[in-house]
Amino acid sequence: MEYLHQEQSPPASLGNNHLVNSGNANSLSLTTVLNHVSTTTPSNTVTKANPHTHSANAIRLINTKGLSRAEWLAIRHQGIGGSDAAAAVGLNPYQSQLELWMIKTGRFSEDTCDDNQSVIPDIDSKMYWGQVLEPIVAQHYTKVTGRKVRKVNAILQHADSDKSWMLANIDYRVVGSDEVQLLECKTAGEYGAKLWKDGVPEYVQCQVQHQLAVTGLQAADVCVLICGQQLKIYRIERDEELIAKLIELERLFWLYVERQMPPCADGSESAGFALRCLFPQDDGQRVDFSNNAHVSSLFDSLLNTRQQLAFYQKQEEFYKQLLQQNLGEATYATFSQGSISWKKAKDSTYLDTAALTKDHPQLCQQYQQTKVGSRRFLVSEQPMANSTASD
Repeated sequence: MEYLHQEQSPPASLGNNHLVNSGNANSLSLTTVLNHVSTTTPSNTVTKANPHTHSANAIRLINTKGLSRAEWLAIRHQGIGGSDAAAAVGLNPYQSQLELWMIKTGRFSEDTCDDNQSVIPDIDSKMYWGQVLEPIVAQHYTKVTGRKVRKVNAILQHADSDKSWMLANIDYRVVGSDEVQLLECKTAGEYGAKLWKDGVPEYVQCQVQHQLAVTGLQAADVCVLICGQQLKIYRIERDEELIAKLIELERLFWLYVERQMPPCADGSESAGFALRCLFPQDDGQRVDFSNNAHVSSLFDSLLNTRQQLAFYQKQEEFYKQLLQQNLGEATYATFSQGSISWKKAKDSTYLDTAALTKDHPQLCQQYQQTKVGSRRFLVSEQPMANSTASD
């Protein structure tokens, strides 16, 4: 099967790189992405969505108390949960559509526990501390706002039969409030805090709007503990227009899952990881795409991008050298837009493995370990037929 330009696939028709990434200046906003809803499904047939998105009550699919990890994952594979919503529409900075598709189709297991309290991850993982701190965040939400909350130990399902793939695992239900009904608790470390500097990150907004869609409720508070010392509370109101578009995009992603068709890669680290898992081995055969205009255009774009990258890398080195020349023996320099430093690193020692192997081959063999090889992607550009060699 060929994988063409991203506009060939419905959920990925949002642009060549629609994944939210704080380091990507071309990232699209939540509103922009959800305004570019495609009407083409994986089989090029149009699936009409039910315009009704506001169900009165969600179905309590299963009680999560005492649920084993295997049972939990089996339920998660039956639909798109709140924590999956952003990845399903291409707005999760940590997970691509392709990686989520591989999880939902059972091609590799899900290593995270999400918000399932009956499964405790490794103590060194961010997920572990998120689970440990969640009840503390909820407790201090009540202390700050005066609103009581109740833990929801269940996986909920959308009440509309045509949206039965929409699932939600709610952190807490706010008790006795007409203003807000749900509470989503979050923790953010040093890196994650950057995503909260302008308010609720878009991937969390997707999660909350998905939860409001499943439950039919009107508003949720997001309470986040930043770097273990700053508590912030944000209100997210139900947005019917956004929910309708979110549902349509999620529906298209779920078609990929049901039809076992992988969505296009998006250039993210997550998508690269998923591809390495999806195609870990090569079979040695050679395919000819010379007469395939679509795939050939991808190769042409790759060559063009590499040429541009080489040019700008050379430009970067040029400016860096000019700055070093001006800096001379000085260590630091400041500018109106920032600063630079040019410091000598401390001397270090290293193990001369070549000499060690030569002098003590048996000892080296004793400590040798096999590293599983991975596929290398190499590009060879065909020389122009009319080019002439030069001295």
